[in-house]
Amino acid sequence: MTAKTLSHEKQQLINNIEQQQEQLITFLKELVSIPSDNPPGDCQKIAEHIFKRLDEFGFENVSINEVEDEKVKATGMIKASNVIGFTTFGNGQGPEITLNSHGDVVPPGLGWTQEPYGGKVLDGKLYGRGAAVSKSDIASYTFAVLALRQIQAKLNGKISLAFTFDEETGGGIGPKWLLEKGLINPDMAICPGFTYSLVNAHNGCLHLEVKLKGKSAHAAEPQYGHDALEAMTGVLSALYEYRKGFTKVKSEVPGIESPSLVVGLISGGINTNVVPDTAVIRLDRRLIPEENPEVAETEIRNVIAEALENYPGVEAEIKQVLLARSFGPVPVDSPLVQSISANWTEIIGGELPVGGSPLYTDARHFAEAGIPVVLFGAGPRTLLEANGHRADEHVKIDDLVKSTKIVALALYDLLHKQI
Repeated sequence: MTAKTLSHEKQQLINNIEQQQEQLITFLKELVSIPSDNPPGDCQKIAEHIFKRLDEFGFENVSINEVEDEKVKATGMIKASNVIGFTTFGNGQGPEITLNSHGDVVPPGLGWTQEPYGGKVLDGKLYGRGAAVSKSDIASYTFAVLALRQIQAKLNGKISLAFTFDEETGGGIGPKWLLEKGLINPDMAICPGFTYSLVNAHNGCLHLEVKLKGKSAHAAEPQYGHDALEAMTGVLSALYEYRKGFTKVKSEVPGIESPSLVVGLISGGINTNVVPDTAVIRLDRRLIPEENPEVAETEIRNVIAEALENYPGVEAEIKQVLLARSFGPVPVDSPLVQSISANWTEIIGGELPVGGSPLYTDARHFAEAGIPVVLFGAGPRTLLEANGHRADEHVKIDDLVKSTKIVALALYDLLHKQI
């Protein structure tokens, strides 16, 4: 139920979205039915379908923008194109607001009771890989803007839909690429999220590969070698001791707690009867918004160097694999946060929880470009509840529709104020 305080124009938006509900669901079904697993990372088919549909929906300057082959291959993908489409209101001199979501997904995996690419609706839930993360937001954002076109005389500014396909590999050839090319020039942005909270900050992430190099020797005469695996056990012990101190470091952003460090991969050695001359780990260091990633990396390098002082003959090569910077918090009194919060109250009631997330997302690329950005979209309260990245991923139809209404109303407020 919507509140009685809605203006005539806002009620028109609500009515239009309700009238278009079946078309909204159909569009999401279409998206779920197109495999876009990353890896392997060939999302051209879904990109072409979205391009075609945006053109049919009457968006302006719809384009499919193919990323350079060398950049695509550098991310480990096969082919990537980004789809954008615009809607201009009034003389277009108001703000440009970008709605960005991604159409690539993790592979389905095992354990499904519903067809991963079926888009079946059962008990009010639409099932399929990407239904919650984040094809639902492609559908929701699209229909929110379609509804706005019914009252465009009341608005001034521009909305750019930017649908990208490399979120699972970091977003470097998606949102970042579009911003660097100047294909979108937003004053603010909304990225995928869930319906029952608004994310105005998130953690950063540092991935390092640590390779220890020693000297091989026959296992019968190990004294002639330098055991890289033994040295790595010392490094691991030092890293685990180092991370104990993270419990004393607390973020001031609601929803974000402390930094973390996980060693997720390890390999090494030649054979059972050979002193290992190499050992390799990859570690994941989550950075709270208050942290400096360069300082964090220096600390880790120092911990490793100190540990290796006990293992003469073993050297370390440390390579940065990924740096995803944290962002936020976007002020809770900013127009972007306030517009979504106020309209959330109109549609759902109560107060929208606003806070940070320990995850990192494509939103950081907008933040790094100095663009206010938040995460809000279609879905439940947690990834676990939606089975995101798990078997039987789904989105509730009710949440999909509510999200579409809230986004449309928020965009109305952001553009209406510029007249």
